[in-house]
Order: sequence, then structure tokens, then C-alpha cells
Amino acid sequence: MATEVRSPASPRNPQGNPTTMSGTPIEQVYTPEHLGGIEFLDQLELPGQFPYTRGIHATMYRDKVWTMRQFAGFGSAAQTNERFKYLLGAGQTGLSTAFDLPTLMGRDSDDPLSLGEVGKCGVAVTSLEDMKTLFDGIDLSAVSTSMTINAPAAILLAFYICVARQQGVPLNKLRGTLQNDILKEFHAQNEFVFPPRPSVKLVIDTIEYCTEHMPQWNTVSVSGYHIREAGATAAQELAFTIADGMCYVEEAIARGLDVDTFAPRLSFFWDVHNEFFEEIAKFRAARRMWAHIMRDRYGAKNERSWWLRCHAQTAGVSLTEQQPLVNIVRVAYQALAAVLGGTQSLHTNSMDETLALPTENAVKVALRTQQIAAEETGVTRTVDPLGGSFFVEALTNQIEAEAKELIDHAYETFGGVLPATEQGYFRRAIADSSHRYGQEFDAGERVMVGVNKHVDDDYERIPTLVIDQQVETEQVARVRAMRARRDGDPALKARHEQALANLRQVSLDGGNVMPALIEAAEALATVGEMMRTMQTVFGTYDGGPEL
Repeated sequence: MATEVRSPASPRNPQGNPTTMSGTPIEQVYTPEHLGGIEFLDQLELPGQFPYTRGIHATMYRDKVWTMRQFAGFGSAAQTNERFKYLLGAGQTGLSTAFDLPTLMGRDSDDPLSLGEVGKCGVAVTSLEDMKTLFDGIDLSAVSTSMTINAPAAILLAFYICVARQQGVPLNKLRGTLQNDILKEFHAQNEFVFPPRPSVKLVIDTIEYCTEHMPQWNTVSVSGYHIREAGATAAQELAFTIADGMCYVEEAIARGLDVDTFAPRLSFFWDVHNEFFEEIAKFRAARRMWAHIMRDRYGAKNERSWWLRCHAQTAGVSLTEQQPLVNIVRVAYQALAAVLGGTQSLHTNSMDETLALPTENAVKVALRTQQIAAEETGVTRTVDPLGGSFFVEALTNQIEAEAKELIDHAYETFGGVLPATEQGYFRRAIADSSHRYGQEFDAGERVMVGVNKHVDDDYERIPTLVIDQQVETEQVARVRAMRARRDGDPALKARHEQALANLRQVSLDGGNVMPALIEAAEALATVGEMMRTMQTVFGTYDGGPEL
């Protein structure tokens, strides 16, 4: 009789089976019986067929390789502009913009609360002038741009629209994605400003505006990534992200939008963690769930409304300060899981991101990781090569069932996503999972090579990127100089004041704020000025109930 070899990195359920990171029990071997019999093979749909378990496109990477979209942003707009051009020159096929903490929180670079953080974790953008510099020399009609911004997302979109207009690019030609997923901020990342309901209202404003004026723009990237990074399991990441997407759909329909006019431009953003097959199953289950939800629950008739299109990023939380070169290996396995899962776009983390903003060399290695997967491994030559695997199909079914149960709980117990958010349900669930994972790590049941196993204190240190204090000094000076020029011109000052007054009135009236934000951006209103104007109407959120 074969003897099972038990890994020390295998938490077990009460029946003695090892489990995935989500706690799903793993059998020693899988057979057709785990899927209801051999007949399941006859029922397995082809790629490109509803409900898209095997991929939303029939040809997938045989036709077009996923977009390689490395996240970039640090220091000043001019410095990030140089990094953008470097990445495009190295073969990157789309831009992805990281903003610094003050910008993410809707504060100007010279706000007292911003000092010490300007340009540190992303690029500092305070006004339209910064946005123009950020994309200087980059043709917005020829590149797809992703912007990771949430509470002030509508403002940054307004800046981008203004830059496009000045370049002479029609809005219907703009391609890209606004993360714009404020709900996950309340669940996990905590970069919120307004309370949940007005925050979601602003998301719907952008959906409504882009549906009319920017048909190629992805209005929301519903983001599981941050939920997973905060400690959620794969099943929770899947469930809570799908639930957030459902909330946006429901609110847009309540606004009076036809589901098929906006749903095709919703996209998703997944974390790709270490549990290789579970991550692949998560992608497959997500597509199937979303297709059924959009068709059967919301009555969408357009096939593109049923598609779950997604970006993926390798797991930042899995990177280690110890033995950072080993992170290259982790990222390669995670990237392969994303590709086998069928992602449309991918960011591979750099080996040094746990230490600081990535160096150019580290970014290049991360990009080359994707290029090797695409051009050397052969994984692009067939579609869904793991389709029909007893193990993968069983995992797909299991994680879908777990996710459905969690979504049902949010609706049946709390009455929907918004009330569940306001009562802290998602935050508590993620905190509990994070605590459980920490206990398993401390017990040695979850292994991180180089941290709690195969430890080597004499590992090689690598050089890191340092953001000089001069970046903040110069950025603050630029902002104050812009404000002085604006306020010193009577006509421009009057235009600025009128634009902010109009923004406040539109907010009070409950109208769509996008036209007013564009007007204010053109009048050189800053991010902080526009956010404070809306705060006088929407208020400020204190974080909700205690965990």
C-alpha cells in the first residue's frame, strides 16, 4: 500500500486531509467520481462558450498574448514619465499608474498631512499640470492606461480627460482602466474619504459618464487584490469581489442605466498567491459565476456583459525581505498560475518591492518573467490546457460553492453589500482569516522559504531605490507656484472659484459630478480643493464599527 508523504506545510481538516490556503480539503487523488462521474467530460464547454469556465475567448493567447502591464509610479510626474518611457521601450504593452499616498487620500502635496509621504509609494499628482507632465510625449490614443486610484478616482479621470483633449485625442478613442473600486477600501485597504453610500454614488457617476463619452474605457476594476493582501482566503477574495461587482451593477441599474450599456466595460483585478492550483481554479470559477450572475440575475443580453475580463498581479504579501532573489522564483510560479487561469492582463512583482520601490533592473527582470512565459514555455499554444483535469475541475467547483455561500450570507443576513459594508461584515471576516493564517504560519504549517524554513541569515543584500527628500521639496514648491500663478490672475481665480462653487452645487443637487470636475480641473483646482468641496456635502467617514 502506498504511504502518503505528509508535508510539514500542510494544515489538515478534522478528517486528516491537507487543505489549500482557503481551507479546502485536498484528496490524495482525484477521479471522475469527484465530479459526478465521467459524464462531466461531455458537459465541459469549450473556451469562448457560456459560462466561460475555460476562458472568455475561443482562441485566447493563440490570438493575442495577455497585456504586460507593469505597475509604475514614484517621485515626481517627470520621474514617472521617464519610467513609463523606459518600460514601453522594454516591450511593455500598457501603462499602469501608481499614485503616492497623499494623492490616494485626496490630499495635495503641500497638505501638512502629506509631508513625509510625497512621491514615496507612487507618483505625486496634485493638479492638471502634474498630469500633463506625467504623460508628456506619450500619445494617449496609442496606449492603454490603468490608474490605481479610488476615493479621488473621478478627479484623476477628469485630469486624464483634460490631457487627452489638449492632445487632440477624442474621448471615444481613449483606452484604459480606472480602478475606482471604493468598496474594497472599506473592506481592506482603508483609503476612503467619504462614507460608503456617497462614495459608491461617485463610482456610478463615472460609469454613467464613461458609458456616454468613453466607450472603450473600463470604468471600474473590481479589485480582489487588496482583499487578498489584507489576509482573505482565495474563496473570500472571489466572493467579496464578485459581491462588490454586483453592488455596482445594482446601483447603476437603479440610476436608470441599461445593464448592457455599461456592464461590458466592468473589469476585475485578482491577486495570484502561492497555492498554484487553487489560484487557477479561482479564475475559472470567477468567470463562471459572473456569467451566470449577469445573465440570470440581472438579465444582461449582450454576451460581452457576461464576460469577466481581468487583470492579475502576483502576490505582494508573499514577497520576503529575507533572500529577496528568491522572490523571482515565487513571482514566476504565480505568473504561470495567472496565465493558466486565463488572465487578460498581468503585472509581475519585482524582487525588491518588499524593500522599496522597484529599481529599473528589478522591473526588467519582472517583465522578462512574463516574456519568458509568453515566448519560451509554450503555454500559449493551446487554450485552457488544464481543462478536464479532475483536480482542477473539482477545485473550481469547490471554490465556487464556497464563494456563493459567502455572497448569499451578505445578502440574506445584511440585505446586500452596502449594508454589510456599513456593519463591518467583510472587514471582520478578512481579519479572522488573517489571524488564522498567522497562527498556521507561527506553527510552521504554512511555510515561507527563507523566513520560517530554509533560513539563511547570510543572504545577499540588493540595492534599492531611494526617493530623495528633494523630490518632496520640489513638488511642494511646484504646487505652491501653480497656486500663486492661478490666484494672481483675476480672471483665472474667478474661474477657479466659480468651478468649485458649481461642483458643490452639483453635489448638493445629486447630479453627476464628472462635468463639474472636468471644469474644475481645467480651472487648475487641485485634488485637495475638489475633495474638500465634496466633503462639505458628503461628509467624512470615520471607519465604521470596531472589529
